[in-house]
Amino acid sequence: MKQHLKNKELVTAILAGFGLLAISFAINSYAVAYATLRASNSVSDIVLSNTSVFNVDGLFVYGAVIWVAVIVLVCFANLPKAPFILKSLAFFITIRAFFLSLTHINPYPQHIAITPNIVTNLFPSFFTGSDLFFSGHTGAPFLLALIFWDNALIRNIFLGFSIVFAIVVLLGHLHYSIDVASAYFITFTIFTLAKSVFKRDWERFKNGESN
Repeated sequence: MKQHLKNKELVTAILAGFGLLAISFAINSYAVAYATLRASNSVSDIVLSNTSVFNVDGLFVYGAVIWVAVIVLVCFANLPKAPFILKSLAFFITIRAFFLSLTHINPYPQHIAITPNIVTNLFPSFFTGSDLFFSGHTGAPFLLALIFWDNALIRNIFLGFSIVFAIVVLLGHLHYSIDVASAYFITFTIFTLAKSVFKRDWERFKNGESN
């Protein structure tokens, strides 16, 4: 790690990734606030209309915390891969914020209420409001699975997170089924674009280079 941190280009790329991530958080916050303010009625849903509501509050919030912890560990394990991971996540959050600002509907009428805690207080825009299309809990882990597709272990871990989160948000009626289904298709497109937008970081990721 010390050797990697001596590389100015890599350190600059990592800092740029954190900077873009911070900007994407701010954009997401405004998008959620706008969508919530403009939210109209809820709509019917073929899945939610035929399933009961389950209390998945803990899995929804703390599962996301565990997922982030895994990302941090993966980044520290191989710093040259960190810039592309950070920038791709920022790209994902920013594009999702754009989608949020386009259509404004209320959550499904029967859904669980997220209990306020230190996590939801720190990142309210990711756990409250009309934060619907498309499902970030489903899409973000899938993005990491695509990034690590050649590594079977890490790929399957993130695929597992994505599938579990997809089930969780539907059981809690926290997302409409279209939010979950579309997340996979949109995320694949985001990943494809990210490889071109952050080409140097993707090349470093694939080659495991520190320079």
